[in-house]
Amino acid sequence: MKKKIHPKNYRLVAFKDISNDHVFITRSAAPTRETLEIDGTEYPLFKLEISNTSHGFYTGKTKLIDSTGRVDKFKKRYGGFKK
Repeated sequence: MKKKIHPKNYRLVAFKDISNDHVFITRSAAPTRETLEIDGTEYPLFKLEISNTSHGFYTGKTKLIDSTGRVDKFKKRYGGFKK
């Protein structure tokens, strides 16, 4: 492991998924401006737009994108440029 590349200011930080209000606490050096009180203890708060509790891969609610139509359209448009 390289020396002097890791931050020294690790502390307990509350991460909050703003899409479903799920909160978890872990050690981090992430910059924060707000705080959150949990069980009488105040933690720095870092807001997330997505976490494992709201991500489609982890929840099983993935959205399929029709990439087949795009590939066919690309081949149709640029298929004549073969060497």
